[in-house]
Amino acid sequence: MTDTATPRTGLPQSWLLMLGALIGIAPLSIDMYLPSFPAIEAALGRGAQVTLAAFFIGLALGQLVYGPVSDRVGRKPPLYAGLALYVLGSLGCLFAGSIEQLALLRFAQGLGGCAGMVLARAVVRDRCEPREAARAFSLLMLVMGLAPILAPLLGGWILTVADWHAIFAVQAGFGICCLVAIHFGLSETHDTRHAEPLAFGKVLRGYGELLRERGFLGYTLATGLAQAGMFAYIAGSPLVLIQQYGIAPQHYGWVFGSNALGLIAASQINARLLGKHALTTLLRRALWLPAGAGLALLLISLTGQPPLPLLLLGLFIFVGSLGFISPNGSAAALAGHGQRAGSASALMGAMQFGLATVAGIAMASWRNDTALPLAAAMACFGLGALLVHRLLVGQIKPA
Repeated sequence: MTDTATPRTGLPQSWLLMLGALIGIAPLSIDMYLPSFPAIEAALGRGAQVTLAAFFIGLALGQLVYGPVSDRVGRKPPLYAGLALYVLGSLGCLFAGSIEQLALLRFAQGLGGCAGMVLARAVVRDRCEPREAARAFSLLMLVMGLAPILAPLLGGWILTVADWHAIFAVQAGFGICCLVAIHFGLSETHDTRHAEPLAFGKVLRGYGELLRERGFLGYTLATGLAQAGMFAYIAGSPLVLIQQYGIAPQHYGWVFGSNALGLIAASQINARLLGKHALTTLLRRALWLPAGAGLALLLISLTGQPPLPLLLLGLFIFVGSLGFISPNGSAAALAGHGQRAGSASALMGAMQFGLATVAGIAMASWRNDTALPLAAAMACFGLGALLVHRLLVGQIKPA
């Protein structure tokens, strides 16, 4: 469906900052507590990676609700509800007495925090044509990229002056700040005067129509599989680097931040290249990077524990490639879905974080005190992204 009724205007820089903060809720909620995995397991028992998978499940399921609702009532009301739930879930994590309780509360966090992700993408689609949207997503990655750089450093610093509970207090405070900011600084971008009544059956039929679109499915799955490889890295790298390679928790943030910096740099190169190249061309070429990096790490790991420099190089290439893949894949998937941008963004996000959940569960289930599980997961997801794109997208006309 092509939307011709919604006017298109450029996104002001203040809006980009606002949307970047909303999208940044997820990486902040994930990355800040990664250095605390060993401390959480010491306090509550083994299973810290399960709490990460629970957060991913909340992110996936919540988007399926917020997207269609926002198409009917506008973007801001669901944002209020989601951010309020996120704050309550964050505060609840302070009082978790077991790994199971923490996992349940992390699920609530994800269920609320995903509102910022899905609706920020919908706002971009409300305002931008596909190529302009790809540039906007690239700029958003610059803004939100501060979270993966600063969050692990902040989490590691917090662990030097307090315990892991304080990390969730900081997350609750960030959620409150976002609530205040969107109330005073974010204008409604979706015209609901011609929106159809919200009905469960109609929502399901809309999702079914999207899933039958070869382009939407191909771009979404290719992007989602590449991102799942990154989430395997997020879930597996704390224990691999801290426990197996002996990197101190407060120094882990520097490793994590350098990879995030690579992702940011790639996203800005992507924004410049969009002036000369089709976004689908850039996406097709970039998908070779995670496939190659993941396969190389797997082959090295099969012969023994990879040398730390080679492991870090492979991780850097894999994560950095998302700076090209995520903005272009998201823009290509959402192109032509203006009036139902919320639903399209929701289904895209749910599928992608569903794959991230698989990655988190895989990393929690396969632990053998080597880097092999992490390398195998990244290789599978990287190669899968490349193959799915080639099979489903094929010769679709470049955008």
